[in-house]
Amino acid sequence: MSVSDMFIALQGVLTADQDIREEIRREVQALEQTAREILTLLQGVHQGAGFQDIPKKCQKAREHFGTVRTQLESLKTKFPADQYYRFHEHWRFVLQRLVFLAAFVVYLESETLVTREAVAEILGIEADRERGFHLDIEDYLSGVLTLASELARLAVNSVTAGDYSRPLRISTFINELDSGFRLLNLKNDSLRKRYDGLKYDVKKIEEVVYDLSIRGLNKEATVGAGGEK
Repeated sequence: MSVSDMFIALQGVLTADQDIREEIRREVQALEQTAREILTLLQGVHQGAGFQDIPKKCQKAREHFGTVRTQLESLKTKFPADQYYRFHEHWRFVLQRLVFLAAFVVYLESETLVTREAVAEILGIEADRERGFHLDIEDYLSGVLTLASELARLAVNSVTAGDYSRPLRISTFINELDSGFRLLNLKNDSLRKRYDGLKYDVKKIEEVVYDLSIRGLNKEATVGAGGEK
């Protein structure tokens, strides 16, 4: 084979790779649009009237996740099944965003932390990397850290809406989350930096709880804690 033939063959490989990446980008753009729609829907819970509509917003969000599952199913077909990590960077960010959104929905529904397996089920992908397109552990953890920031914001807005018990429950949840992350030996630099931001979320929520205590509103919150969340 001549040098020219060799480079023609190499160009064929490069072109095929570029075609795959372009198809992946198109699928990811569709996923990003759906993620934005879910986020816009859930942002409504931060408004005063939004607290009464939480069940309805969660139900609508779960309907949108049906679209996400269809889009992810299409994405899986755009590259060889054994080359997940070769193209992972294309969908890493949007998958982390979707993890956050799924975790936020589950928290709003039950005030619990969603498991990686449950998120994978919501998204219609695998939890086990050996079974193909899956939810990487670091992507799951990144999404959970984004949830922490969102809950810190929710704690502040809860007070504005006159819900004084919610920040106390959020504080308990975030502290448990922080304790869980402390058990991990994080090697990933990006994830480590994201985790470093969790201490600011903890501090922000502690300030909200402290303010409620100073104003005597934590007693009111404790009395109402036995009622509906």
